[in-house]
Amino acid sequence: MAAADPEQAGNACTVDENIAAILRLENDAVRTRSLPVRVADAITSVIGRMSFAAAHIAAIAAWIAVNTRTVPALPPFDSYPFPLLCLILSTESVLLAVFVLMKQNRMSYLSDRRNHLDLQINLLTEREVTRLLQITDRVARHLGVESGLDEEHVRELSAVTEVDKLMGALDDKLAEPS
Repeated sequence: MAAADPEQAGNACTVDENIAAILRLENDAVRTRSLPVRVADAITSVIGRMSFAAAHIAAIAAWIAVNTRTVPALPPFDSYPFPLLCLILSTESVLLAVFVLMKQNRMSYLSDRRNHLDLQINLLTEREVTRLLQITDRVARHLGVESGLDEEHVRELSAVTEVDKLMGALDDKLAEPS
């Protein structure tokens, strides 16, 4: 049996560490939720299921059946056009919409947080790669080795990226949705 490649073992360790870090961040986000957020999450997890829709359909069908005298054993209590049913469903709709919006706001916040982390890591990586290109270019010059790239290209890649100018160029090219 061949020995494991040390580089692959190192990558597996790094992957495991990254997964552990991501899980820690996600668990922290879940653990630090306020009571209203936990309630909204619980409600939206229930209402987002097919069983919830099926239960609603069954309850509404039963309500209509009772109140249209389809079930003779039960007296009607909300005659057509079912004002009580409309009131209950309207109130429920407003409340469910609020809970869904709370959940969406939280998910949007977490997504923005992850995007900020991605941007930070990308900026750090860009700086590190730029520095490595600068060092590699100096070493190549010192050793008299030709890189095979034209000097302008090497200079452009080795230059520090100015994030503000890059964002300005993106803003000029991309139209913000109205």
